[in-house]
Amino acid sequence: MRRTASLVPARLAAGLAVALTAGLLGAGGAQAHGDRKDDAHRATEKRAAYAGGTSVPLVNSPNTQLAANFPETAGISGCFLKTAPLFVMSSLDSLSVFDVSDPVAPKLVGTLPNLVFENEAINCGERKTRTGTKRFALIGVDTYDVSADIQHTASALGGKELIVVDVTDPTTPRLQSSATASTSTHTVACVDDRDCRYAYSAGGRTNFSLMDLDNLDAPHEVDADSALAGVQPFASPSGGHKWNFDRAGFATHTGYNGSSVFDVRDPVHPRLVTTTGLAGRGFEADGVTKNGYNDFIHHNSYRPNAEAFIADAAPSLANGNVLLVTEEDYEQVDCSKAGSFQTWWVKRLDGTPDAIVPLDKVEVADLGSFPLPVGGFCSAHWFDFHPSGIVTVGFYGGGTQLVDVRDPRDIKPYGHAVWGASEVWDSYWVPDYNERDVRTDRKTNIAYSVDLVRGLDVYTVDLPGQTSGPASALPHGLVP
Repeated sequence: MRRTASLVPARLAAGLAVALTAGLLGAGGAQAHGDRKDDAHRATEKRAAYAGGTSVPLVNSPNTQLAANFPETAGISGCFLKTAPLFVMSSLDSLSVFDVSDPVAPKLVGTLPNLVFENEAINCGERKTRTGTKRFALIGVDTYDVSADIQHTASALGGKELIVVDVTDPTTPRLQSSATASTSTHTVACVDDRDCRYAYSAGGRTNFSLMDLDNLDAPHEVDADSALAGVQPFASPSGGHKWNFDRAGFATHTGYNGSSVFDVRDPVHPRLVTTTGLAGRGFEADGVTKNGYNDFIHHNSYRPNAEAFIADAAPSLANGNVLLVTEEDYEQVDCSKAGSFQTWWVKRLDGTPDAIVPLDKVEVADLGSFPLPVGGFCSAHWFDFHPSGIVTVGFYGGGTQLVDVRDPRDIKPYGHAVWGASEVWDSYWVPDYNERDVRTDRKTNIAYSVDLVRGLDVYTVDLPGQTSGPASALPHGLVP
């Protein structure tokens, strides 16, 4: 664990930034999903205790060990680049770039001051150019963004602005451009992060914005219907929150109404394929009885091994027909009822309506006997899948949870790391980079947890079929 002479001042500076953020939030502003005005206030209190030296012991499973902690910034979200071993992390007061050549000991190499809320899903993209590879991060403005290097639109205060940050030189990240959207930019995601020319926004109850990034100096929203006045958004039944794209040319849009799958092989003409139907809206077939699979929103998703999809096959990771989903219920403080991590069976992708059905779900209270927050947030949040079949999930005050989805009909606990003073928003497996520093399809046994209180935690995990080590990776393409 790294400790430096500047540690306490850095923590206090972060606390002051959070306090400033709290003041901005108190002044008002649209919230994309629920009223999160208390986020910054709560973070201020927890960070102050942490900065003051309050130590709450780690409760961890034997297979999960803390390797390092970087408390300098209150973390919200992060992303890895494809052609350079870099991790870009967004916080309440800045954007930070880490060199992860040594994944157990990431090195902070660049910082961009930027007061932003909430940007809970920063997205990395790349583009080949005549002069080399252009690398950048997309920031979705949810409530506000305060930065000196860019002229913001009035839409930024209403959660309808996309910001492009150039990280080609990781030591000097810079705000490159911005664009107004007609729908919520609570999250924004590249359709193809290897060649990011289009991005989709979270959107609203019935629509979303398609952003053209061909000219990164002047991104703009694509008009879905030129026959109507103004820029028209594209339709989606999901009730927008997050887009997740797979290698098979499909995308899942999660939101208030569950999950919807689109064919995005032609990204400017997305085509709805199927949805989670009534079950994804939280109801049994009678339309009245609640099924517990959506008490607020489907938050984010991932379909492992999507290229191997087999229609009507039994649900398995190998068949590419299992959809992993976080169901967030942010304000439910009963950890036996708060948002769950779920598996769904994708039966068909041929236009058959409601062809995605639930398999299993777990709340954090189902995963072990470790201490749980009392009256605190413990919903499932952002997650990342490892080809071994182990998923790392941030559960806010419920810490970092590792779940085994090798049998998608029976989700099992695999490991955990829980701190008393902690709020884990995201957890990611560090990807494997080859000798040319290009990201492969493999992932290491190193997990990064982005914590609003603790900053960045680095864990090593003993995974099934894998020898424990600082950066070992499973064989290419392994899906048990």
